[in-house]
Formats: sequence, C-alpha cells, structure tokens
Amino acid sequence: MTDARSFNLADLFEVVADACPDRVALVASGGPPDRRLTYAELDARANRVAHHLAAARVGPGDRVGVLACNRAEWVETMIGCFKLRAAPVNVNYRYVTDELTHLLGNAGCVALVAERSLLPGVDRDRLPELRHVLTIDGDYEDALAAVSPERGFGPRSSDDPYLLYTGGTTGLPKGVLWRCEDIFVAAMGGGNYGGPPVSAPEELAACAGRDPLRAQVHAPLMHGGGQWITWITLTTGGTVVLWTGRHFDARLALDLATRERSQILMLVGDGMARPVLQELEGGKHDELEIFAFGSGGAPLSDDVKEGLLAAVPGAYVSDNLGGSETGAMGPSLGGGRFRLGPEFAVLGPDLTPVGPGREGVVARTGHIPLAYWGDPDKTAATFVTGPDGRRWALQGDHARVEDDGSVTLLGRGSLVINTGGEKVFAEEVETALRAHPSVADAIVIGVPDARLGQRVTAVIAPTGPVTGETLTAHCRTRLAGYKTPRAFHFVEHIEHTPVGKPDYAWARSVATG
Repeated sequence: MTDARSFNLADLFEVVADACPDRVALVASGGPPDRRLTYAELDARANRVAHHLAAARVGPGDRVGVLACNRAEWVETMIGCFKLRAAPVNVNYRYVTDELTHLLGNAGCVALVAERSLLPGVDRDRLPELRHVLTIDGDYEDALAAVSPERGFGPRSSDDPYLLYTGGTTGLPKGVLWRCEDIFVAAMGGGNYGGPPVSAPEELAACAGRDPLRAQVHAPLMHGGGQWITWITLTTGGTVVLWTGRHFDARLALDLATRERSQILMLVGDGMARPVLQELEGGKHDELEIFAFGSGGAPLSDDVKEGLLAAVPGAYVSDNLGGSETGAMGPSLGGGRFRLGPEFAVLGPDLTPVGPGREGVVARTGHIPLAYWGDPDKTAATFVTGPDGRRWALQGDHARVEDDGSVTLLGRGSLVINTGGEKVFAEEVETALRAHPSVADAIVIGVPDARLGQRVTAVIAPTGPVTGETLTAHCRTRLAGYKTPRAFHFVEHIEHTPVGKPDYAWARSVATG
C-alpha cells in the first residue's frame, strides 16, 4: 500500500464514517445490553472514549488494556485508542490474577477499560504503571457523557502501534507489535479483501456507493481473528453483527442471523461450526441470507465444511490459516492443505524458499510485525532475515510444498494445543500440575475432540492417592479454565526419550488407549 498521507486505523474508520454516516456500523446482540450504532454514532462514542482517556493523561504510544467479553464498548474503546495514537491491548477475560498481572505489567498498561465483574482479578498493587481504570457497567457512560463527541485530534501515523497479545512458548502471553499499515494489509484485507490493498485511505469512501455486507462475528474481540473481521467489515462500510452472549448458542446465533439478515457467519473452529451445522440440518432456518461461513483461530474439519455446503447450497466456506505474527495466510483446500498468499513461502534451514516436495517452516515477508513487545530474544528467533536481505516472520507451522504450489501442514514446532480456538501451551499446564504435592511428573497433550478440535489431557505419575477432581481444582487456582485438563490418565511413571525429554508420543498412546 502506498499511502497518499500517513494514517492509522482510526483514520481509515473516519473515512468510512464520513462517507456513510447514517449506515448501521455495529449491532451488538446476544447478551444485555443490546445496542445498534450508525457509523456517525459509533464515531462519536469513540471520540468520547478518546477524550476521556486523554484527560486521564493517555497519549501516543501508551497502552490501554481492554478486559471485557464481546460488547459494543470493546469496539468503541478500540477505535478510541487509535484516535489517540494509543495501542489497545487485548486481555483474555478468562485469565486469573497471576496471568492478568503478567500481561498488564508486561504491556505496561497505563489505563484499563474493564467489565465490573472481571475487575476482582486485577491486582493493582502489583501494577504500578496502571494509573486509570474505567469500568464498563460502572462509570463508563458517565465518563463519556462528560466529554465532547467531536474529533479534535492531531495527525496520526502509519507507524502507530497495533499490539496484539498471544500465547508464548512457556504459556506466558507475549505482545506482537505491528505498524498500523502493516496489520491493515496483512490481516484486515487492506480495504479490498481478496484483492490488492487500496492505494490511499480516501479510496475507502467508495463504500458509500455499495450495498453493505453484514458480517456476524462470534470470534472474541480479545483474539486477533475477532478484531480482524471487525476491521475488515468497518473499513469497507459493512455492518458488524457482534454476538455478545456469554456462551455460544447455535440456535440463538442463527436466529440473530435471520433477524439481522447476516450474510457472513464468522465462527471459531468445529466448536461453533458443528453445532451450527446440526441446527441447520434441523431445517428450521429457511429465511437465512448467509452465503459465506468463515473460521479463524481453529481449523474446520472436512466433514463440517462439507456439511455446511450441503446445508446451504451455493455457500462458500473460508477456513483460513494464519497467526498473530503473520496475519491471514491463505484458504484451506481440505485435508490439511492450504493455498498460501503471495507474501508467503516455506523456508528451509537456510531461510530461503523451498520447492515442491521439500519441507520447511511457513513464513511471511513484506507486511510483518516489528517485534515481540519487550523481548529481543524471541524477536530475533521469530523475525529473521534471509541471505537475500528479506525479512521474514516465522509462523511456526511445519509444512511440505506440493507439486501444485499448495502446502500441506505437518504440525507445530512447539507444543501447542488448540482447544476451541484458544492456544494452550503444554509446558505451562505441566508446571501447574507438578506444583501439586501428589504429582511426581506430568505430560500434557492435545487429544482430538469433535467439538473443541483438541481436548487438553494430562498423563500423571502420582506420588500418592489423588483424583482428577482434585487436580482440576488445583489447576483452576493457577490457570484459566480452558487450560485446565479435561481428562487425566494415571500411570506409574512418565516415559522419556533417549535424550531425557518427556516422551509425548508415548503420552498420546496412553491417552488414546
């Protein structure tokens, strides 16, 4: 993208808001309170958020944590932060106190916008940089009412930060630092999803002459996938139908899609898509206008994709490969095969692209992140420079290049379990389990699960009598619920490889019988 002027994501949103101010930008529904906002109304509320934060001494480059489930205030705060040139920081609402303390402290958040019910997990005594908290369903509305709905902000830059937190190889979350322009092109469609990015922000105003697309978002905004589809929709003049229910309900989701005439249904893996398929097969949703299903954060099984296509003839199913460090990589071709975009390659050990029949690591060049926030060692290991001077972001997926140019995924280089779209790192859960006095050793693996994709499973060598219920309760005091093992297998001892490492292949055989 060659910009006619420097911009950040707020500038892009404002171009669209000025072009179609009366169009509905956001419908937040599924859990109270429901809200419907036009582009002009959403812009005004984001302006108020920005003015309030500015009055609290939040400025360019500062980080603002957002600790909330999906709701309109999440979107308002995200846009408001970019208006100030600050970086909104996605905080997983499932985290417990230690996890929250690490993330907010690592990011150096100076402000936090949070739901009242989630604030008890925030230990401000351990967060000396956190100087301001705005409470959704508390003082949020009063704070917005006290400031101006007008813009009145200074110029912004394409270099303004976009900071996305994701899991780390030890389980601790780490921040992926992007430039606004790079994330817009790499993950948000560049204003022209599926085609070349727009050449200047002003081109986004053309959305005023098009019928808006209505994308129903069930992915959480605390994850990159939920944010990216939201920005894709808002920067092309569409309507975001945001599911705000605390739990996914396929029937209610399809009822919402019927009521709002949603055309695109964005889900997270089989955990959402399979119940949707079962509901569709019941034949009770004849008035749906859906013509596309999308999934991010977790892959769709081939049988689920085939079922969706059979249930909605003529529909399109987009199951994209991607990551926080690379953005959207390419669509699934089924059977573990993907078609990569033009900025991607499979790199060999010498960091040069390999040809058909060869294996390596999937990587992206061009529009890629700057670094991991505050972590030069992880930055050097993931964002590398090849012998020709090109800089690459390593996705971590090992793959083989096929004769037709597609790639077949072979697995992750690190021990990552993807359960319902959440990344769980085995080492973190193992550490928590080993802290229990009745556990001598533990291995944690992912076992295939029809609903979640993978089920977190532990193989335990106990020192004495202990039950799965006891270990579940123990883990819940240290880990988010989705990281806690859902099944336990007890053995006399843990097998190790000849070099002394835990034998994960053996553990999988134990867990699968």
